[in-house]
Formats: sequence, structure tokens, C-alpha cells
Amino acid sequence: MSTSQTLGGATRCGRVIGPSLDKIIKNAAWRKHTYLVSSCKSVLDKLESLPDDFHDPSSVVSGLSSPDADSVLQPFLFSLDTAYSKVVEPALDCAFKLFSLSIIRGEIQSSKQDSVLFKLVNAVSKVGAMAEEPIQLAVLRVLLAAVRSPCVLIRGDCLLHVVKTCYNIYLGGLSGTTQICAKSVLAQMMLVIFTRSEEDSLDVTVKTVYVNELLTYTDKNVNEGSSVYFCQGFVNEVMAAGQGSPLPPPDVIQILLENPEMETVMTPDSPSFRGYEKNGEADSLTGDMSKMRQDGFLLFKNLCKLSMRFSSQEKNDDQVMVRGKTLSLELLKVIIDNGGPVWRSNESFINAVKQYLCLSLLKNSAVSVMSIFQLQCAIFMSLLSKLRSVLKAEIGIFFPMIVLRVLENVLQPSFLQKMTVLNLLEKMSQDPQLIVDIFVNYDCDVDSSNILERIVNGLLKTALGPPTGSSTTLSPAQDSTFRNESVKILVNVVKAMGNWMDQQLKVNETVWPKGSQLYASMDSNASQIGEEVTISDCDSQPDTNPEAYDASMLEQRRAYKIELQKGISLFNRKPSKGIEFLISTKKIGNSPEEVASFLMKTAGLNGTVIGDYLGEREELPLKVMHAYVDSCNFQGKDFVEAIRFFLRGFRLPGEAQKIDRIMEKFAEHYWKCNPGSFTSADTAYVLAYSVIMLNTDAHNNMVKDKMSKADFVRNNRGIDDGKDLPEEYLGSLYDRVVKDEIKMNSDTLAPQSKQVNGLNKLLGLDGILNLVSWMQPDEKAHGANRMLIRDIQEQFQAKSEKSESVYHSVTDVSILRFILEVSWGPMLAAFSVTLDQSDDRLATSLCLQGFRYAVHVTAVMGMQTQRDAFVTSMAKFTNLHCAADMKQKNVDAVKAIITIAIEDGNHLQGSWEHILTCLSRIEHLQLLGEGSSPADTRYIPTTKAEVDEKKALGFPHLKKRGALQNPSVMAVVRGGSYDSTSLVKTVPKLVTPEQIKNFIANLNLLDQIGNFELNHVYANSQRLNSEAIVAFVKALCKVSMSELQSPTDPRVFSLTKLVETAHYNMNRIRLVWSRIWNVLSDFFVSVGLSENLSVAIFVMDSLRQLSMKFLEREELANYHFQHEFLRPFVVVMQNSSSAEIRELIVRCVSQMVLSRVSNVQSGWKSVFTVFTTAAVDERKNIVLLAFETIEKIVRDHFHCITETEISVYADCIKCLITFTNSKFEGDIGFNSIEFLRFCAVKLAEGGLFLNEKLKNDNISALKEDSTDGQSATDLDEQVSYWVPLLSGLSKQASDPRPGIRKRSIEVLFNIMMDHGHLFTKPFWAAIFSSIILPVFNNMRSKTDMLFEESSSGDSPSSASLDTEETTWDAETSTLALQLLVDLLSNFFSSVRSQLSSVVSIILGFIKSPVQGSTGSGISVLLRLADGLARCASEDEWTEVFLALKEAASLTFAGFMKVLRTMDDIEDVDTFSGQSVDKDDVDDDNLHIMYYVVSRTKKHIDVLSQIVEVVSELYRRNQYSLPASHVDILADIFSCIASHAQQLNTDTVLRRKFKRACSVQNLSQPQLLNFENESNKSYMNFLQDMVTCNPDVSKELELESRLVTECSKVVKIYLNCTGQHQQQTKPIHWILPMESDRIEEATARSSLLVSSLEALCSLEAESLKGHVSSVFPLLVDLVKTEHCSPQVPYALSNVLKLCIGPILG
Repeated sequence: MSTSQTLGGATRCGRVIGPSLDKIIKNAAWRKHTYLVSSCKSVLDKLESLPDDFHDPSSVVSGLSSPDADSVLQPFLFSLDTAYSKVVEPALDCAFKLFSLSIIRGEIQSSKQDSVLFKLVNAVSKVGAMAEEPIQLAVLRVLLAAVRSPCVLIRGDCLLHVVKTCYNIYLGGLSGTTQICAKSVLAQMMLVIFTRSEEDSLDVTVKTVYVNELLTYTDKNVNEGSSVYFCQGFVNEVMAAGQGSPLPPPDVIQILLENPEMETVMTPDSPSFRGYEKNGEADSLTGDMSKMRQDGFLLFKNLCKLSMRFSSQEKNDDQVMVRGKTLSLELLKVIIDNGGPVWRSNESFINAVKQYLCLSLLKNSAVSVMSIFQLQCAIFMSLLSKLRSVLKAEIGIFFPMIVLRVLENVLQPSFLQKMTVLNLLEKMSQDPQLIVDIFVNYDCDVDSSNILERIVNGLLKTALGPPTGSSTTLSPAQDSTFRNESVKILVNVVKAMGNWMDQQLKVNETVWPKGSQLYASMDSNASQIGEEVTISDCDSQPDTNPEAYDASMLEQRRAYKIELQKGISLFNRKPSKGIEFLISTKKIGNSPEEVASFLMKTAGLNGTVIGDYLGEREELPLKVMHAYVDSCNFQGKDFVEAIRFFLRGFRLPGEAQKIDRIMEKFAEHYWKCNPGSFTSADTAYVLAYSVIMLNTDAHNNMVKDKMSKADFVRNNRGIDDGKDLPEEYLGSLYDRVVKDEIKMNSDTLAPQSKQVNGLNKLLGLDGILNLVSWMQPDEKAHGANRMLIRDIQEQFQAKSEKSESVYHSVTDVSILRFILEVSWGPMLAAFSVTLDQSDDRLATSLCLQGFRYAVHVTAVMGMQTQRDAFVTSMAKFTNLHCAADMKQKNVDAVKAIITIAIEDGNHLQGSWEHILTCLSRIEHLQLLGEGSSPADTRYIPTTKAEVDEKKALGFPHLKKRGALQNPSVMAVVRGGSYDSTSLVKTVPKLVTPEQIKNFIANLNLLDQIGNFELNHVYANSQRLNSEAIVAFVKALCKVSMSELQSPTDPRVFSLTKLVETAHYNMNRIRLVWSRIWNVLSDFFVSVGLSENLSVAIFVMDSLRQLSMKFLEREELANYHFQHEFLRPFVVVMQNSSSAEIRELIVRCVSQMVLSRVSNVQSGWKSVFTVFTTAAVDERKNIVLLAFETIEKIVRDHFHCITETEISVYADCIKCLITFTNSKFEGDIGFNSIEFLRFCAVKLAEGGLFLNEKLKNDNISALKEDSTDGQSATDLDEQVSYWVPLLSGLSKQASDPRPGIRKRSIEVLFNIMMDHGHLFTKPFWAAIFSSIILPVFNNMRSKTDMLFEESSSGDSPSSASLDTEETTWDAETSTLALQLLVDLLSNFFSSVRSQLSSVVSIILGFIKSPVQGSTGSGISVLLRLADGLARCASEDEWTEVFLALKEAASLTFAGFMKVLRTMDDIEDVDTFSGQSVDKDDVDDDNLHIMYYVVSRTKKHIDVLSQIVEVVSELYRRNQYSLPASHVDILADIFSCIASHAQQLNTDTVLRRKFKRACSVQNLSQPQLLNFENESNKSYMNFLQDMVTCNPDVSKELELESRLVTECSKVVKIYLNCTGQHQQQTKPIHWILPMESDRIEEATARSSLLVSSLEALCSLEAESLKGHVSSVFPLLVDLVKTEHCSPQVPYALSNVLKLCIGPILG
């Protein structure tokens, strides 16, 4: 080994120290440094003998004992003391190695000055004063290594001394490199010290400083090219030198960290030290600190003091002092920037920041050095980011003082100063939580300034620049820079809001609902998450458990503050009104003391206005003034100081009387507080007034002749109760007032100036700017004098004591609503004005970004008004409404709008209309630019080849096609307003070719926006949420309607996109699609009914395409989506006046249904509704086309109809029925009826099957008619299908066309006959009640009409006798009745309950006045009797017979009312052969006569037929009729016979009939014949019953009835012959009968003969009981003259065979 390798021995420290000692020996001057050389050699010898494994924890050198360690380091102390560079350098190098390798260890502090380590560090520090750069760099290395060493703890004053040494090297460095190194070393030391104090550990990982960052504010001028790289390497080398060294043993670390000595850290001015002195122990907050944290606290405090040392303005030119101050601030910035959680939570550190750092910022605020101001702003930004939660009050004061004061200076700002503030605000704008916190804690705090609002307004002022006409110190370039930076900050602010909002919504996505409903209940109370606590900040976000601040409470606080500021503003204009408003809104109490307190303590009040108010003589202001003065404490105050104190809050008014009142009260209160000062209050009053006058005289520039001291003394003689005040006292007052003006505090003046801007009124920006408050700030820039500093410190203390000083951190996203309400107006104004006035690409790009972010935030937050304002402004800036003036920025605005549409489409809602309008205008301009005429841009899209060809032709192509005269092109070139939706109809003049060229040149800009970008907006609609897509479709419909309604240039671009959008979104869930289609459906209907036929055709074809695609999707049962989808076809078909459109709809529907028939479900209803409408169309081709489709559907796809809902099948039947009503001649009607038969066959083939989910709703009306009580809901599905079919045919029975009517009846009954076996009894009952019986309403209508007219008692009109078109004829009625009877007979077991209804119908037909109806009815009744012969029960026959009886009775009553209509006609007896002249009878009577005669004849016929029917029924069943039936029949015969007799015996009626028939030339009614036939039928019936059925006859005593009837006939005959009249008079001679009597007797002879024969048929025993009544009649017959020879013959038989035996 060489000698150098063995120097120092085997120990680790020896290997480091040995070579250095050898080098010192070689470099030392032997004569001057003999002691040094010998010491070095002695140490070398000792190191050779030391063992390598020795361990002493208390030793300062690893591996050595304490005595050895001291001796080993002694040579280095000697070397450093020599100040000889050749010796100092190796000593410093060795010290660096010892510290870096952790060989030296221990605590170094001033209390252990005998320690070798203290001496070593002290010696190294002294060497730093040597004026040699290598030595200075070496000292910096050693000191940094010592501070960095994990085994060395430099404490207290020693640490301060180390820092001071580095300070001095920095200030006195020989080169820029040395100075930068010194600064870097100091910054690195700060990182080491405060990282240790943060982690409370010596061995910590410390990041290395970046030298470049340290040159941000200062020392850029000392950078010598490569200095930065050298210094960075220098620091990196020192920090890396100790890496890999072994850690000290735990016992060494324990010694270093235990027993902190408080006296080395505490200084007499620290709170903790004062507590320690007083109580004998350290303050708990600081005493519990570790050594490293105590050192950090001490260092921080001293750095703050260093930064305040040179704050006097007189020494601002001392560059060394300024550099020292700047360095201190830079180091403080490093500390604050790198402070961790302990810094933000430890109360001692927080108090240090408040007590020292804030004071430093306050004092340095008056220093006019740019680097210091920049550092202030940087430190303030760090405090905002890290400590804002504990510095609420301080930040509230520093903000106006540092930031707002500069920001709001628009006219005369310092460029660098304002740029510094703008840079600070730019950093702030990148921290969204910081923005939110500022708003919550200041803008919503009643006692704080509206910081965020003022920031935004200040940025707006800066963005707008100096007002027009004002003078400014800014150059155009500087002004442009300010504008751009302000806009950039505003963009960052709104971007940060958006990012914060997105992050909060993402974090709380499980709590917050998505979409536009997110803020629907924004005003409701937010849920409270935790209690109010004060939290600490972190670099970008609050702590993980922030305070949940209730949104509703925040809104209340904000509203309270706004209202309070409104009151303050009102007070500054009208004080009395302002106080009244504040009291009424309960912002202040109504007592004078509370009002006085408000005037004294509230910021923002104008001092001059306060003075005017206090001087008023009204009751309330006077009491307030007294309370104001009484609240001041003047005790012990000098008179001038008392006045000064009193007037600091307001300015005395100018009116003498007001001043007098105020000063009078002041004097009274002052004398009360200081009773020994003057003899009385009068003295104080006069002196006070005199002092005020002196103050005005001395400090008013308008006063030329100033008051002298002698004048002042002379003016105040004798004021003290006749005595003079001491002249010295008055002179002192004079001197103090003249020297120092008595005035109010500067911060209470609130100038009411407004900035006037000469902005363009384009786009309505003046309205936007009116939203911004232009009030100047309440705070003024504070100077650094002692009084102001003390005043601000008092403000700190006052704010910290208020409850509102609690810091709130909000994560509730709803807070953004309130922030945006404050900031959106300034942002909109700044972006709009800049975008309008600037053509700079960077500036316009920033503005468009701001618009994008603003739209995003306002849209997501649901702020509709604000969102629409931003979107509308952007849409206006596209300048698409004035394309001739378009620029690149306008195209960029279009791109931005497209981006917004894609990125924020879910939240745009109503703003979609503006965006889609822009897209429509873009497409229009592109087409015009391609050379398309309006006709080309309407409906037929051009191909790409045609577009390229038109672009190539360019302007000549336009000119060739006459574009110069094209109103569309001229209107676009001429331009218009944004809101203009249609072109001007009249063009005043042509556009010049030059204008066209400019227009085309500008249109080339639109080539940047291709079809892909436009189409992407519409294609992206499928990604919109359910609410957004509905809003999108609504807006697109509006835009499309606007295009289509253009009077000169209708287009279908948006309509085409609407169809595409529907295609894109057709696969959405049903509920969403239904909402979309509700909008589209109304739109298609509206356009489909348009007067523009081309547009209507286009939209119907588009609807067809959509429908074809929609029908590809299968639909489940019981849904109605298809029906709703096809509804536009139905509405347009029903309401369109265009035959072309109706025909197109029929063709479209036909094509759709036939091609998608298997998928059609609920759509059938719309399909059949369309065809039903077509069936009644006026165009035959439309009817035929629709019927052809219906024919195919029914023939080929009938199963598809029956498989759906029953209502669909009903619609199909209704459609077929409607076709039967077609007015066009042909086979359509009959074919439709045959298709109905076909439907019945198909239904029958399907069989019966139950399906509970498809119950028939159409027969609900039939439920009540079910005879057996079975509910209609129990009917099966197949039976339910019959109802619409049968109902339809039933309604067709009333068709006015006989052929259709007859065929419908036939098909109806044939279907029931063929398939009635499928029907259940309840269903049969329902069919009869609702289908069959209504069919016969028409047949009975005429009979019912006659009865109704008769019952009314009024004279019949001629119209009532006319046959209605829908009334059946006899043939149809007969056919229908026959079919009905056959149906009843065939299914009697199922429908026997309907017998009464059928009988009623038949009887009604018998009573019908239709020609031949009576006979037909009788035949039908007989047919019914034949059918029921074997199956009808006794009760059923009873019902038939009772119906006959009832019909007869109704006939009597109705006819008698008819007869009464002739009561008013005069009874005139006419002789035989005598004619009656028509002129003798008026027209009304003639009409009545004719009507009654006709009705009488019909009446006789009806009753005759009834008699005939009853007789026939009796004959068929005479042997089986029970007594009850016989009794009914007998009653029928009897009542008819009695009625006939009544009519015939009415002589007056017969005369009227005779007269009427004579006048009308009519045959008379056969009343006599009717009477005879009725009686004969009755008598024959009784005779037969007595003969053939004696049991029933005996039971009913029919023999007596027969004898009575025969006696009645005889009596009638005798009356006719006049026999009864002759018996009442004496008989002288017998006169022959008149001719009329002879005729009547002849007519009655046959009936008489029959009655006599009936008497002969009776047995003798039966007749015996009636002889007494019969015999006299027979005797009279003998006396009577007879016209017929049969009467005597029959009479003789009676007498011979019947009476004879009885008498004999």
C-alpha cells in the first residue's frame, strides 16, 4: 500500500480525516502555522493507534471516544482560523465529507458553545466571510451537508447563524453563480428543516430544489449563462453525497431527539416564552413540540422579521437591503409551498403565520419594488391554497389590498404589477375548490367583501379595456395583453367550475340523480352530512371529511347579504329611504341605538351621506345622532383627539345648521365624559365649532387668507364662562389642527363612479353589460404607516372573534348555481365583447372555449336562462345570418357550437333550437355556395359529382343561372338579423357582382365544416338521454317547420334530418320512443296538412319509410305503440283536403300492411281507420284502392286480425260496413256484405276457445239484457267476435238503398241461422236486445208514428204521412219477419225468452199502415204459430194471446184520439143524393177529414185482421186451449165487437164521414160491415166453445155470454128496424121503413140469423134460465118487417124448437 492509503489508520473516520490532514500539512506555511502542522501530525499518529470497532454514543465522531473526537477535530478548527485559503479548502472539504458520511453526529446549539461541533460550525461560518469564491462555495457545501446530515441536529441560534452565513454569502457573493448557489442552498435548507419538522424525524426523504424556479422573481440578471446548471449540480451533489451512508445507531438518535431546551428557541417576544416566564413552564402548544419543530418555528419567525427589516420607504434604494428582504420572502415562499399537514394544523405554526407572515405582507404592501410585490402575490397564493381555512379574516383583508386594488385599476395600472396579479388569478382559476371556498366564505359572508364577484367584475373591466375617451398609460400591446389574460382567467374559472362539478357529480353519482332533474329541487334543503368544523386545506382539495354546508342556509345568507347591500346602496342615495328599507326588512332594529351602531360599524356607507343624515332635524335622525354621539367614549381624551375620533366615521355636512346640531351634542357628551375640562358644555361647544372652522380654513385650498394663531386665540377669548382659556392650550390646539387635518378614515368613502364604455350595441351587449355591477371597491389601498397597520391588525382581531369567521368548505354541487348567478353576466360580456371586437385567433379561441365551458356548467346545473344566453350569443357570433361578413372566427364559432351539441347535448334542452338553426343555415349557405338555386335546395339532394361540378364553376356558374337576380342569394348577401326566419319578399335592388364575389369568397370558409361534422350532431342523438332526445326532437321540429314555412325558399334539410334522427333512435325503449313519437307525430300531421303539396308528399313518404322500419319490430299483446306510430296517417287522412295526399296515404298504408302483415298488432286499428276514412272519400279511385287492400287483408290474412285485440276485429267490420255505404255505384257495397258473410264463415271455422285476457269490451252494453243473469265477462273470446259483425249488419238494415238493405237483412239472419248453434243463451239474449230488435225499429216506425201523432191530440201534418227513406216496404218487412220467425222457431230452446219481443214485432207490423202489411203480418203470425205448435208452453201461448189483446186495446185508444180531431168540424146533415161543395169547407178541415177517413179504414182493417188471426189461432187449437186462453180470446172478440158497435152507432160521426167522403169523393168506411163481422166472429167463437168444449164453457159460463151476445144482436136489429121506437108510441098504423133502414136491416139480417141459430143450438135446459130475457125480443122480431126471408125461418125454428118445449 501507498502512504496515502494508510493515513488515518483503520477507523472509518481516520480514512476520511487522514488524507485531509496530510494535505493541510503540505499546504501549510511552516513558519506561520507551526502549531497547526504539529497538531495535524499528532492527530495522525493517534488515528493510527485507534481500534476500528469502538462505540461511544456520546461521542461526536463515530468510532471514537469523546476525548479522542475533540482532539481529532482540533486541527480543523486551527485550519479554519488561519483564514489561509490553501489550508481552509482541505479543512472544509474534510468537514463536508464528515457531515455527508454521517461520521460527525450530535446536537449543535448555542447553549453548548464549548462543544467542538459548535466551534466547527462557527468556524465554518466565519470562513464564509472570505472574499474568495471557492471558499464561499465550500462553506455553502459544508453548511448544507451539516443541515442535511441525519446524524446532526443544528438548533436555535446556531441554526440562525448558519442561515445568516448563507444570507451574507448571497448578499456579498463575488459572482452571480455564488449568489445563486447561496440562494439554492438556503432554499434546500428550508426544505430539509421543515420536512423534518413535518415528519418529526431526522432521517427523511427531501426533494431537491429546482434552481430555475428560484429565479422566477429575482436574480435573473446575475445568471451567468451556465450558472443555473452549475448550481443545480452543486445542490444535487451535496444532497446525494450522504446517500448510502449507514444510519446512526438508535441510541444516538435518542440522544439527539430527547430533552428539547426551550430557552434556545424561545425569544422574549413570543407568546409561548411569555407564558413560560409567567407560569414557570412552557406554553402547552409549543412546549409539546419536538426539537425539529421548535427549530422550524424559530426559523420561520426570524425569516418573517428579516422580511420586515427594511420596509421603510426611505431606504427603498438600498439594493442590498431590498435583496435581503426579497430573499427572505422567497424562503418564506419555499416554506409555505412545501408545508405539509402539520403546518396546516399545528396551532403554533398557524399563529406564527398570522402574527409574523401576515404582518410582513402588510408592511411590505407599501414597498414599490416589483419583485417584492410578485413574492407577496406568490406567498398569498400559497396561503390561499394551503391555509385559507385558518386565515379567513386575513385573506379577506389581503385580497382587496393586494389583488383587487391592482385588478380594478383600469386606467393607470403598472403593467408588471397587474400582470403579476393576473398570473395569481390564473393560478387561482385552476383550483375549483378554491373558487368555491372564496365565494362561500366571503361573497356569502355578511361581514366580508364580495371577493369573487369583484374578481369577476375586475376581470371584465380589464377585458373591456379603458373606456372610450379616457386617458391611459397603457400601450396598445399592453392593453391587448391585459385583455387576453383576463379572458383567459375567466375561461379558466368557468372551466374549473365545470371540472369541479363533473368531479362532484361523479363522486356522488349514487346519491345525485342524473339529467335535467338533478337540480329540479335545488331550492330544497340539502341533507346535512356533518357538524360545522374548521378544516385545513391541502394542495388542491379540502380534507377528506369537509364540512357539509347546507345549500339552503347558504342561499339564505347570500340573499341576506344582497338585501343588506341593496339597503346600503339605497342609503348612499337616499339615507332616510335606506334606513326605512333596512328596518322594514329587519336588517337592523328600529331603535336609535341600533341604527347608530349600524352607521358606525357597517362598511360601504358613504361618510358624507352619514353626516347629512345625522344632521337632519327629523325625529328619528336626531335620536340616531344622539345615540351615535353617546356611543363614543371621550373619557380621558384630549379635545382635538376626541374630535378626530368622533369624525373618523363620517364627514360633517356642509350646512351650518346641521353642523351646529352635531357639534352641540358632541360638546355636551364630551363635557359629560370630562367634566373638569371646561367650566360648562357651552365652552366645549364654542371651542369645537371653532376647531372645525380652523380645520376648514387651514386645509381648504380655496381659502387664500389663512387664519393665524393669533386670530384663532383672539376668536376664542371669553368662551369659558366669560374667562379666557389658556393661550398655550389654544396655541397647541391650533398647531395640531394645522399640522394634521381632522378627516374621516379613507376606507369609509365609497366613491360612486361608474365606468362608461362605448361598446357596440351589436348583439345586444349593452344589455349584458348592465348585468355587471360597476361599483368601485369599498376598500382602499393601505399604506404601511404605523396607524394603518395597527388598524388592520384590529380588523384581524375583530373578524376572528365573530362567529362568521368559521371557515366553510362546500362540496355540494348546488353552490355553483349561486356562483354562476354572480359570474355569468361578466363572463358573457367579456367573451362576447372580445369575440366581437377582436380578430386575434388566440383571443377568439379563448372566448369560444369560455362559451363552451359556460354552456356546459349552466346546462348541467339546469340554469335555463343563463344557458340560453350563452348559446344564443354563440349562435349570433356564427354570423350565418349575415354570411357576406363572415370571418374565420365565425367559422370557429360554428365549430364550437357543433362541439357543444355533441358534448353537452344531454343538458341543452331548449337551446337545441339555436344550435339546429345554425346547422340549417350552414347547409343553406353551402348549397348556395355550390351554385344551387332555391328550387335545387328544396327537395332533391344533389349528388357529390354535381356538387363538385358546381364548385368548379364557381361565380360564373351563379351568374349564368341568374343568381344575381335570385332573391335567395341577394337576401343572404345583403344579410339580416339573427332572429329573421324568412326572406324579404320584395328586394329593393340587385346585388352587384362584386358583392357576390365577396360572398362566395367568404363561403369558402365553410368548407372547413364538412357534411360529416353536420351529420355527426344528428347521428349523436342516439347517445342522448331520454330527456335530451325529446328536447332535441322538439327543437328539430321547430327548425324544420321554420324551413318549410319560408314563403320564398322552403327547404327540407331539417325534415330529412328529422327522419334520420327517428331512424337512429327507433331502438330506444318503448317509453322513451313514445315520448319522441308524440312530438314527431304532431309535426308530421302539421306538415302533412300543409298547403304546399310537395312538402306534404315528401313528409308522408318519409313517414312511410319510418313506419316500414318500425313495423319490423315485433309488438307484444296489449300494447299500442304501432297504433300511436301510425296515428299521423289517420289524422292527415281525415283532415287533408288534397286528394293526392289521401291517395298517397292509402298507397303507403297498403304497402306497409301487406309487406309487414305478420308484425302488425295494434297498428291494425290505424290501418282500418285509414281505410274507413277512404271508404267515404269523394274520389272513386281512392275508394277502390282502399277496398282492394281490404279484400286482400280479409281473404289472405284474416287470422292476423282475429289474433289481435277484439277492437281491431271490430274496426275491420266497421271498415267493411263503411264500404257498404259507399255512394259510388258498383259492386263495392254488395261485395262488402259478402265479405262480412266470409268473416262469419272464418269465425265459425275457428271453433270456440277461451282466452281470458281478451274478453270482449264491445258487448258491455249487452250485460244488462242477459236473461239468465250470466255476466257478459263469462262469454268466450270467439263468441265475442260475432258482436261487431252482427251489429254492423244490423245497422245496415236501415240503409236507404233497398238492395243493400235487403241483402244486409238476408246475410244477417243467414249468418245467425248457419252459426247460431255456436251461441250461448246469454249471448242470444244479448243479440236479440241489441242487434235483432233494433233491426225492426224501421219497420215499426210508421205504426209508432201514427200512434204518437194520435196521442198528441194535435192535427196531423202532411209530412207525417210521408214515407221515410229508411222505412221498410212491405216486401222487406215481410221477409225480415219471416226470417225472424224462422230463427225463433229454429233456436226456440235457446231464445224462447224472446217470444214476447217477436210477438210484439209481429203485432206492430200488423198495425203498420204499409200496404199489405196486415195480411203479411197474419201470415207471419200463423208461421210463428206453426213453428211453436209443438214446443210452446201454456205460459208462452198466454203471452201471445195477451199481446193480441193489448194490441187491440191500444188500437182503440189511439183511434178514439184520432176521431176527436173532427170535433171542431160542423155537423151538417146531408140528404141522400145531395152533393156538398168543397168551397163550403176550409182547407184544414178538408185535410183533417181526409186523414180521419183514411185512418178509420186502416183501423177497421187492422182490427179485422186481429179478429181473423185470433179466430184462426182458436180453430187450430180449439180442443187444447185451457180456460185462461179461452177467456183472453173471448175478451178480445168482445172488446172488438163492442168497439165496432160504438163506432157504428155514433150517428154524428157517421154523418161527418158521409160529408167528408162526399167532399173528397171517397168511399165511406164500412163501419156496419165491421160491426157485423166482429159480432159474428165473437158469437161463432162462443158457440163453438159451448159445443166443442163444454167443460171450459161451463167454467167460464160461456153459454150466458152467448145468450147475452145473441140478445144484443137482436136488440141492435130491432133498433135498426125501428121496432123499439114504435113501442114507445101509440100504434095507429105501421109505416114502411126508410131506404137507409132497409139497407142496414138487410146487412144485419145474416148476423141476426146467426144469432137465432146459435140460440137453437143451445140445449133446453141451458136456455131455460134465459127465457125471460130472450122471449120478449123474439116476440118483437115477430112483429118486425124483415128484408130477408131467412129471418122468419130462423125465428120460427127458435120458437118451435127452443121456446116451445120450454113453454109446453
